[in-house]
Amino acid sequence: MEASLDANADGETAALVDANRFPKIVRALRNRNYRLFWGGNFLSNIGTWMQNVAQGWLVLTLTGSAFWLGVVGFAGSLPFLLFTLFGGVIADRVNKRKLMLCTQTAMMLLAFLLAGLAYWKVITVWEIAVIAFLTGTAQAMNAPSFQAMVPRLVKHDDLTNAIALNSAQFNLSRILGPSLGGYAMALVGMAGNFFLNGVSFLAVLWALARIRFPHERRTNRESVLTSLGAGFRYLRGDSRLFVLALMTAVSSLLAYPFLTFIPFFARMQLHTSEKGLGWLMACSGAGAVMAAVTVAWKGQIRHRGAVVALSGAAVMATVIVFCYSHIFALSCGLMLLEGYGMILMFSASNVAMQHLCTDEMRGRVTSIFTTCFLGLPPLGALAAGALSRQFPTAHILAVMSGAAMVVFLSFFAFSRALRELD
Repeated sequence: MEASLDANADGETAALVDANRFPKIVRALRNRNYRLFWGGNFLSNIGTWMQNVAQGWLVLTLTGSAFWLGVVGFAGSLPFLLFTLFGGVIADRVNKRKLMLCTQTAMMLLAFLLAGLAYWKVITVWEIAVIAFLTGTAQAMNAPSFQAMVPRLVKHDDLTNAIALNSAQFNLSRILGPSLGGYAMALVGMAGNFFLNGVSFLAVLWALARIRFPHERRTNRESVLTSLGAGFRYLRGDSRLFVLALMTAVSSLLAYPFLTFIPFFARMQLHTSEKGLGWLMACSGAGAVMAAVTVAWKGQIRHRGAVVALSGAAVMATVIVFCYSHIFALSCGLMLLEGYGMILMFSASNVAMQHLCTDEMRGRVTSIFTTCFLGLPPLGALAAGALSRQFPTAHILAVMSGAAMVVFLSFFAFSRALRELD
C-alpha cells in the first residue's frame, strides 16, 4: 500500500514537472506523441504552401492563362468532395497511423515527380492538373485520419489546446510557406521548390514512425457503404452534431469562396499590386494565428454554440463590408478580422465535434465535416464565378455572405441544441 502511494506521488510529481515545462498556451505539447505529430505536420505544411506558390507560377509560365490556373486549382480541390467521406470510413476500419504513412508517402512521391518533370522541362499543364488531382486525393484520404488521431494523442483536458495549436501551425505555415516559396524559386527555381516540398514530408513520416499510438478497436465487417451510412445516421441522430455540420456546409458553400476572389478585389477594386495582394493574404493569416493563440491561451471554449453562430455571423458581415471597400488599409483590417473570426468559428465547431463523437465513429463524422469544409468551397466559387458574368462580383459575394449570415442567425434563434451547446 505504501509503495502504491509512493508510485502515485511520483506520478503526480512527474506530471506536475511535465506540465510546468510547457506554458499554458502550448500545454498540449507536453504530450510526447502530439509534440512529434505537431512538429512534423508544421514542417510538411510549410513545404506544401511553398509548392502551391511554385505550382501556380509554373501554370502561368506555361500558359499565361488565368483559366488554367483555375482548372488546376479545381483539380486539386475536387477530391475533397469526391473521396473524403470514404477516407473517413477507411480511417475507422484501419490503423490511422499506417494510413497516414501511405498517404504522406504518396504526396512525397508526387512532389518528387513534379520536381523531376519541371527540372527536365518536359511538363505540360495537363500533367500539372493530374498531379494536383492525385495529390488532392491523397490529402482527402489523409484529412479524416489526421483529425481523428488528435484526441488519441493528448489528454482529454488538452484537446481544445491541441486543436488550437493545429490551427496555429496551419496558419503559420500559410504565412511562412508562400514567403519561403518565393525565395526558394529565386534560389533554386520551381523544380527545386517542388523538391524541397518532397523533402519536407520526411519530417511527418519520421514523426509518425516514432509516435507510440494507443491501441484502437477497429470494425471491418460492414461494407464501405454500410459504414458510411452508419456515419450519417449517427450524425443525424445527434441534433448538436447535425446543426454544426449544416452550419459548416453553409459557411463553406456561401462565405468561404470569397477567399478565391481576393486577387480580383486587390487588382480591380483596390488597384494594388502583387505586394498588396500579399499583404491582404498575410492579414488574413495573421488574424487566423491570433485566433488560434486566443483559443490556446484560454484552454477551453465555453458556450460553443453561441461562439460558432455569432463569430460566423460576424465573419460574414465583415466579408460584406470588404466587398464594397475601396480603401486598402480598411480592407487589410477587414481581412484581419475575417481570419480571426473564421478560425474562432471553426475551432469552436471542431472542439465540439471531437468531444461529442465516440472513438468508433470519429473518423466518419470527421470526414463529413471535412467534406463540408474543404469540398464545398470550389462549388461555391464556381457558382460565384458563373454569376459574375451577369452581375458585379462584389454584389454576388455580398449576397452569398448575407444569405449565410441569415442562416447562422436563424439557427441560433431557432435551434435549442445549438444554443445549449457548451
